[in-house]
Amino acid sequence: MGDWFEKLKFGDLPALARQRYGEREALSFEGRRWSYAEFDAEVDRVARGLIGIGVEHGEHVALWMVNRPEWLFLMYATAKVGAVLVPLNTRYRTADVAYTVKQSDSATWISMARSGPVDYLAMLRENLPEIGDQPARSLTCTQFPKLRRVVLLGDAPEPGMLDWADLAEAAEAVSQDQLDARAAAVDADDVLLIGYTSGTTGHPKGVMHSHVIIRNVIDRINRFGVSFEDAVINNLPMFHLYGYSESAMLAILSGARQILMESFDAAETLRLVEAERATILHGFDTHYKDMLDCQARDARDLSSLRFGTFPAGMLNSTAIARRSQDELTPTVSGWGMSETWAFAACSFANATEEQRIEASGYPMPGFEFRVIDPETGRQMPPGEQGEILVRSYQIMKGYYNKPEETASVIDADGWLHTGDTGLLRTDGHLRFIGRFKDILKVGGENVSPAEVEAFLMALPEVDQVAVVGYPDARLAEVPVAFIVAADGAAVDFDAVARHCKGNIASYKIPRYVLCVAEFPMTPTGKVQKHKLRARAIDALGKPD
Repeated sequence: MGDWFEKLKFGDLPALARQRYGEREALSFEGRRWSYAEFDAEVDRVARGLIGIGVEHGEHVALWMVNRPEWLFLMYATAKVGAVLVPLNTRYRTADVAYTVKQSDSATWISMARSGPVDYLAMLRENLPEIGDQPARSLTCTQFPKLRRVVLLGDAPEPGMLDWADLAEAAEAVSQDQLDARAAAVDADDVLLIGYTSGTTGHPKGVMHSHVIIRNVIDRINRFGVSFEDAVINNLPMFHLYGYSESAMLAILSGARQILMESFDAAETLRLVEAERATILHGFDTHYKDMLDCQARDARDLSSLRFGTFPAGMLNSTAIARRSQDELTPTVSGWGMSETWAFAACSFANATEEQRIEASGYPMPGFEFRVIDPETGRQMPPGEQGEILVRSYQIMKGYYNKPEETASVIDADGWLHTGDTGLLRTDGHLRFIGRFKDILKVGGENVSPAEVEAFLMALPEVDQVAVVGYPDARLAEVPVAFIVAADGAAVDFDAVARHCKGNIASYKIPRYVLCVAEFPMTPTGKVQKHKLRARAIDALGKPD
């Protein structure tokens, strides 16, 4: 499409922020604070440490850590030395993390030792049983042939692993001129990171993006009017593009203050909004529901908030989005995915309330959208559902080491076939409806789980609901409703059937109701429906 914008390099952003914002506060975390000048100095120290322990240009660096200042320093330091960051999901366990580190060909693995009850060190030991007697800077691992070193953020050194103090010591042997030379060798078209898909539909794939993601976030800063007077709550996991892009990158590119949290906690989020006079927060419908419930129990002064981002458009999110406008803050909507980067479409600041609640945003500059019939390829007219296609400078460079999977989703004309169901409205806004894999085919009729979920949420006994398909010999599949009951309430099939009968089409009515204490979730608040489908078969049995 041509280079119609200046290409910045990711590793240069801390120095640019220092030049622009200097002693303004960049980051706060659990009582500690950094100015932009201090932030830049720390990034350079970590970058020199990476060079000192042997990290090469183009090397893949896996990072397995909850949100911490070190995450942010590494995020920019790896880019500055020309390495490729591989953010690892902190909900991975022994087998999951082994697959991702190996599939990504990571040569350096950086991990924290523990977070709350989760013992990351124990999982490292299980995956790396032979490293205890090896030199920590040149490992040889049977299961991970590309892995050369492990860096542990913990309280004590571990045999065969470097620790954070080793990284700091290694930095002393590397000059600023050496770092500057490494930074100068970086090309903005290089792969910057390999982010793994969230796991809502199965095995994750490594999505490659270059430094061009900077342009997309700058455009959003301009659309939202973000400046150094803003303060952003960063409580979504940074291994996921939502937190990485909309909190961390948005802050450094605008000079906003970043209020970092290890993880999402509704009560702590609202406390920090009040204490820090935060102006921007982010989240999906599950996060906003938790914050709404928390605010109802223990109201905080949220008057500092200017807006929140809330990817909307699905019917089951509309009621929460509408409540959020009155009880928390005005929100802007958006749509994106790992393959397109965050918020390929998003609302304008002056969009109507209906557009911000019931749509999924307006295309960002440099993005084209189409909606097609996935079986015929016919372009659907405005208002009619089909598969969302996207073409942009921002589309991923591909799935790492998966050329066939890449070719299956990006066609010869550069259109990414997203696998998402949606429509384009007459006002130019996109509306995301759901994943094609989530759309049920009941006796030849299409059923949107989101529509049924929204209807069931009207029952006062229902706190959360997720609808999935269960195989059926006659109808191909039928709806199953998984329900988390409201406190002190009970929900059964008869109550659901009475609520639905005569109000929605019979083929949309759940044939089974399964009550659960909680849903399997991704760290960003998405229900893992593939796990619920498996759970339905476990509970109801395999059909004949």
